Amino acid sequence: MRRRRPQPGREEPELDSAADPDKARRQVFQRAAKLLAAKQRSVAELRERLLEGRGANATNVAEVIERLREYGYLDDARYAQSYASLRVQQRPIGRQRLERDLRMKQIDKATVDAALDSVFEENPESELIDSAIEKRIRLRGRPHTRAEARKLFDHLLRQGFAFELVSEKVRAASKGDLDDTGQ
Repeated sequence: MRRRRPQPGREEPELDSAADPDKARRQVFQRAAKLLAAKQRSVAELRERLLEGRGANATNVAEVIERLREYGYLDDARYAQSYASLRVQQRPIGRQRLERDLRMKQIDKATVDAALDSVFEENPESELIDSAIEKRIRLRGRPHTRAEARKLFDHLLRQGFAFELVSEKVRAASKGDLDDTGQ
């Protein structure tokens, strides 16, 4: 196994950042800027990623996050809103699934609820489930047996739609009561 020789420029910043808090803060800020340039993140996600980096401590990370909030680069409410609307535009997804996804990103419940209310006001869940069912029927055909109806039912539940809504729509789909779009 071949050992790498230490490069003079590689180790020096780590030693300097421990001795110079301003330099450490600048390095954390630069890392935060790179992480946010790659993709939008919640405050908690960014905090976790920054703390994983070398030379970062809780004080530096808190200062950098506060500065990013002041500049408007970091806002959980805006992030939750854009994330939720993008996911709903990409494919039909239910409120429960979207709420779980946002909560996994460690966004507080009030912010999540506000974002979801706004998104589902524009795109009602009943319309989203109809498009999800239409797509599934286009790909696999209308359910004719109990097993096929059960598979559709399970698929819609995994997509995060409410149990009552799924029950009603699957019953209608298996009887053929949905809008017949050439099927």
